[in-house]
Amino acid sequence: MQPLSPTPGAKRSVLSVSELNREVKHLLENSVPLLWVSGEISNFAKPSSGHWYFSLKDARTQVRCAMFRNRNCSVAFQPQNGREVLIRARVSLYEGRGEFQLIVEHMEEAGFGILMHQLEQLKTKLQAEGLFDSARKRPLPYLPLNIGIITSPIGAAIHDIVHVLHRRHPAAEIGLWPVAVQGQGAAQQIADAIEKAGRSQRHDLLIVGRGGGSLEDLWPFNEEIVARALAACPIPTISAVGHETDNTVTDLVADLRAPTPSAAAEIASANIGELYQRLESDKHRLFRALQHQLRHLQQQVMLKRNRLRHPREQLLNRAQRLDHLEIRLLAVGKQQVQQCHTRLTTARRALAHCHPQHHIHEKQKQVEQAQRSLQRATKQQLQRSRDTFSHITQLLNNVSPLAVLQRGYAIVMDLEGEALKDSRTLAPKQTVKVKLARGHFSAQVEAIEG
Repeated sequence: MQPLSPTPGAKRSVLSVSELNREVKHLLENSVPLLWVSGEISNFAKPSSGHWYFSLKDARTQVRCAMFRNRNCSVAFQPQNGREVLIRARVSLYEGRGEFQLIVEHMEEAGFGILMHQLEQLKTKLQAEGLFDSARKRPLPYLPLNIGIITSPIGAAIHDIVHVLHRRHPAAEIGLWPVAVQGQGAAQQIADAIEKAGRSQRHDLLIVGRGGGSLEDLWPFNEEIVARALAACPIPTISAVGHETDNTVTDLVADLRAPTPSAAAEIASANIGELYQRLESDKHRLFRALQHQLRHLQQQVMLKRNRLRHPREQLLNRAQRLDHLEIRLLAVGKQQVQQCHTRLTTARRALAHCHPQHHIHEKQKQVEQAQRSLQRATKQQLQRSRDTFSHITQLLNNVSPLAVLQRGYAIVMDLEGEALKDSRTLAPKQTVKVKLARGHFSAQVEAIEG
């Protein structure tokens, strides 16, 4: 919006009312963010269009509000004059009348919003401490003989629980811990009853609950003191608060959540009829198993009886077998003696043919013949070795350097004793050794040729 110029004589910028309202609306909607406002509803109107129009007021002032149909369809309650609500809205201006107003995006009951905020904070805190962890949940006893119930003595919940327990588990003893389940001080009574019931060591199982109601009615079961008492309880617990759609902190802390008090009684009890049916079924199964085992044992007895023989018959059989073994033993012994006699005769004949004197005479002849052959071979080998030695000596003398030296030649070596074969390896004034056929001497190189 352009400001009006106060300068005299200058051209004035004049706006129409519509333009002014449009500029103000634009300014408000773009400068003020979405905000939360609480107050009391008054002058509530709901025309056929489905939109809601009302004023939100407190003790000193009020503001006009509008909530259009596409937004108010999600509100879970019916607004009424005098009801405290909490709204989320954006600031605007109704151009038709130039009225400041709030365009409501969301509405909830004021008390409900605060309670939900407190509930979420408590849940976050207890979850961080591990009170909701499934690892700490304990299994419930199958057939508890003593069941403690913490609830109102005059509510519908206690009657539902007792009715179900008497029908399904009449042998169970029921102990009631009467408490207030709503209103001021109810949470403290519930927590004290949980602590006393756990300390009494009378019960095998504890049911904590009440019937349905609003969030405010169920609020004692969302209190931290009740949640901690339930977590510290030494016996298994069932939370049975409200209806199936209701959820409380005790449902999260208890070992098991039941959707209703009646369901908690059914969970805690075993159906006596079902137990009778199961016992009857087990009895028939046991009887059939015993019959089968008895028949099997009878068959085993009959088999063993058929195999059992009189001791006299066994003795006769053993005596007959002993006679057969004796006959076989005598026959085998006689056969063994005959075989030994035959082997002895054969050995005597072989021994006579192989007398040591006969072998000695034969070996002496072989030794004398071998000595003569050895002498001849030795002489022949010695003569061949001498001839070979003379031939090799002659060949060595022919190729020996010493033989060459005998013909007047000499061998020239360096100081290390290596023979010199090329004059290019010599240097002037170098000392060399010269070996002759007899003796050797040192010389010095004066000149190198070739």
